[in-house]
Amino acid sequence: MNTVTHAELEFMNRIEGVEIKTLKSHPDDRGFFREIIRHSDPFFPQNSFGQWSHSAMGKNTVKAWHFHHKQTDWWYCGVGVLEAVLFDNREESPTYKNINVFYIGDKTLDARATESVIRIPPGVLHGLKVLTETAHLFYVTSHTYDPQDEGRIPYDSELVPHSWGQDYSKLIVAANDRKLFVPAYPRVKV
Repeated sequence: MNTVTHAELEFMNRIEGVEIKTLKSHPDDRGFFREIIRHSDPFFPQNSFGQWSHSAMGKNTVKAWHFHHKQTDWWYCGVGVLEAVLFDNREESPTYKNINVFYIGDKTLDARATESVIRIPPGVLHGLKVLTETAHLFYVTSHTYDPQDEGRIPYDSELVPHSWGQDYSKLIVAANDRKLFVPAYPRVKV
């Protein structure tokens, strides 16, 4: 398992197709300005915008395991801190079965956190746990929401070798994150 700190981002063996953009903040007396994504960013190809969404969650919320056959996601935690976990479930990938753990969000709340955007390609399972009292995930997707492309594997599946902590009874998990659903679409191979 790779747990990533800011200094290690450039050196880690991350999952094939996963990209990270480290963000730069411009603080002043009013707060700060931070640019998240430009249409010209290499990890955000032209015509890849489908939808922009915002998810506000409370501490110990777990959303996992999601995956898509068509859609690419770009995750940014603008408030709080998330443990973002990616698992390569693509048999043809050179990083098949690799797992990456990222702490994203406000680095003043957790020294492990990086202020960054993570690009998650089709076929890579992704999940998160809220580590702070609240967290806000802002994410762009390459396609508009399609429930037939929202693959799910239960958050506690043995397929993914990851623990969400010692006491699962304290986790907040929706019914959808206890289900198994595989999209009928063929998966886009990146």
